Amino acid sequence: MQTVDYVDLNRFMGDWYVIAIIPNFVEKDAVNGIESYSLREDGDVDIEYTFSRGELGKKVKRMTARAFIHDRKSNAEWRVRFFWPVKFPYLVIDLDDEYNYTAIGVPNRKYLWIMARTSSISDETYEAILERLQGKGYDIEKIRKMPQRWDMGSK
Repeated sequence: MQTVDYVDLNRFMGDWYVIAIIPNFVEKDAVNGIESYSLREDGDVDIEYTFSRGELGKKVKRMTARAFIHDRKSNAEWRVRFFWPVKFPYLVIDLDDEYNYTAIGVPNRKYLWIMARTSSISDETYEAILERLQGKGYDIEKIRKMPQRWDMGSK
């Protein structure tokens, strides 16, 4: 699957709200998802994924992982390890020029994360992302929006 040409890792770091997904088994009922990236001194990336399960306002769950930059020329192809020794492919397949939104995919197109720096994006932007993802072979009927509501004093 084609990745973006280049990811500036420093600009990519920080919090990304999960706008929509093709979920894995852990994320089936996830809401208020946020992926947080921190660049390590060794060039790898620490990832913290927080979300609530089922209902907005429920107890927050945290998952941590370590990402290894697989393609140092583009920085767009990573391998992510949630548990040793298994590493999963992680491909930056869409990225806004201003780093306001991104889409992360996997080679078999079984999972997908559309994320943004804010908890919502315009319908126009969302539809444009979906159109590009469909062009990359994703079945956009499988993509579901992840509820994001931050009026509970959280983020």
